This record gives sequence, C-alpha cells and structure tokens, in this order.
Amino acid sequence: MAKRAQRRADGLSRELIVKAATELLDAGGEAALTLRAITDRLSTGYGAIYHHVENKGDLLAAATDEVVAGVMTGVVVDAEPRQALRAVALGLFDAIDAHPWVGAQLSREPWRPALLEVYERVGGLLHALGVPERSIFDAAGALVNYVLGVAGQNAANARLLASGEADRAVVLSTAAARWARLDPDRYPFVHKAATRLREHDDREQFLAGVDIFLAGIAALR
Repeated sequence: MAKRAQRRADGLSRELIVKAATELLDAGGEAALTLRAITDRLSTGYGAIYHHVENKGDLLAAATDEVVAGVMTGVVVDAEPRQALRAVALGLFDAIDAHPWVGAQLSREPWRPALLEVYERVGGLLHALGVPERSIFDAAGALVNYVLGVAGQNAANARLLASGEADRAVVLSTAAARWARLDPDRYPFVHKAATRLREHDDREQFLAGVDIFLAGIAALR
C-alpha cells in the first residue's frame, strides 16, 4: 500500500490536483474543498500536495484561473469585436452557472490572473470596437461588473433551487402574482412586467443586458 501511494505521489502534478479540486468544488462547494479530501481523492499524502500548492486558498484560486482560462480560450480570436464580447460575457455566465464558486472567488481576489485575463480581453475588444482610450477603463469596468454581478446572482439562485428549498417556477409564479396585484397607478411598470417575470429566461435576459451595455458603449465612439 505504501509503495502504491508513493508511486501515486511521484506522478502527481499541479494540473491533476487542480482537476480534483474542481470536482470537489462542483460537488459540494467551498466547504467540500479540504486538503484531507484532496489527499483521499488522489490517494497521496499532505507533503505531495504541499509540493504543488501552498494551501486551500491557493488551490481554490488555481481552480478558478483554470475555469476562466477555458472561457478565454473558447473565444474566437479573430471574431468581430461585438460578437467576441458577447461570447466572453456568455462564456463567463455559463462557467459561473456550472461552477458557482468561481464567481465568489473572482470577487474575493480581483488581483488574481483569472480576473486580469477577463479585463485584458474585454479591454482589448473594446479598443478594437473603436471605443476612445479615455472611455475604455470605465466601459470595461461597467461591463465586467455587470457580467460578474448577474452571473454570480444567477449562480446563487441556482444553488438555492438545487438545495430543494425552492422551485424556480413556483418562486417566479408567486412573485409575479404579487406584482400583478399591485396598484397599477402606483406601480405601472412592475404591474405590466408581471407576466414577463413569470416567463423570462435568465440566460436570455442576461444577454439582453449585455447588448444594452454594448449599445451604450457604441455611443462613446
């Protein structure tokens, strides 16, 4: 048994550890990611893990970097800038939906390579779109904050629904019924939006918001 564990440790790599960490995070969230769980999953010892990562925080950050790098790699480099920006935004939305812990980590450590890559790609695409240099910083910040904020909230809602504490259709139907009962003179917009609230698709609404941002950014040229 000891020799088998030693051979496993000898073949260990940072990539393998990060992959195992991602699987643990997807299955149980940040609470599931412990060094003990990693060693059990990889049949190795703490020393072999510490040879590649400093601690749990380093491992969580590395897993986040890997997920975001996958999104950036999936965007066609020579695509039309507006379409590429939509692809980056939607890629991040889907990635955070699939890996809810990513959104929290990006907010916690904005200096990490993952978020720097997002800003670099968005800033470059805004430049290619013809946004004036004086406006790129604000435009990139507004767009990235929208993407991460909505994606993070969507992931949080998905976790709540997955826990069995609520059902999306029931939640939306209940909220829409309350909106519909409001005084239409005092809340004309909310009253009219009740039907759309019940039927809306989160992903489509997110992308509509991205298009609104891009339309506003286009006016800066």
